[in-house]
Amino acid sequence: MTTKPPLVLLHGVTNSARIWDDVVPLLDETFELLVPTAAGHRGGPPDPGGLTIARLVDDVETLLDDHGLPQAHLAGNSMGGWMALELARRGRALSVCALSPAGCWSPGADDETHATSAIRRGRRLAAAALPVAPIALRSRRIRRIALRDAAERADRLTPALALGVVRDLVGCSAATDLLGTTEQVAPLTPSCPVTLAWAERDRIFPPAVNGVTAQRLVPDATSSSCRRSGTCR
Repeated sequence: MTTKPPLVLLHGVTNSARIWDDVVPLLDETFELLVPTAAGHRGGPPDPGGLTIARLVDDVETLLDDHGLPQAHLAGNSMGGWMALELARRGRALSVCALSPAGCWSPGADDETHATSAIRRGRRLAAAALPVAPIALRSRRIRRIALRDAAERADRLTPALALGVVRDLVGCSAATDLLGTTEQVAPLTPSCPVTLAWAERDRIFPPAVNGVTAQRLVPDATSSSCRRSGTCR
């Protein structure tokens, strides 16, 4: 009997493991999946206060250790992509697919504040709209407008998934600490294959800005961009 290779899916800041719900069925026959929710995020371990990316990476290392896994394949979006790169730095990755990884910036500069300000603004709007969100998000048009920073075609999300994104956004107690971090991705020469994938219309981390920085920081990575149609190159 062949043992399936391990794959860890890591979500972005203010999200939760639920963001992978539509992806898991496509992968679970091929991989042994670990899909954690980070501390301080809705449904995850309690927020200990003062959370950092390094601390969240420690938590994933502990998860791997608990499952007896020296290494695993890693895929992550935004903060999860950043965490995957840091796990590769620690020698815990068999491969990495980092989707629009956060941390490819200069702290306090425009390439960082644009992203964090957009997420903070989204949290404020989500908190104000939460009482009416269960009804409002039944509308495809409202889903597309309300979640335009998170998805190019948010109207294609189910109302339940869209509502989950909003509730995760509001319910992330670690957001203040993580959005205020002074950490960043340092130059990396990984010992495993790394793919950096970017949506061409990414509103949070524009590929022409953060994508260029990511390629400079991880020059040996394979870079791929996803067109609006959903195809990658």
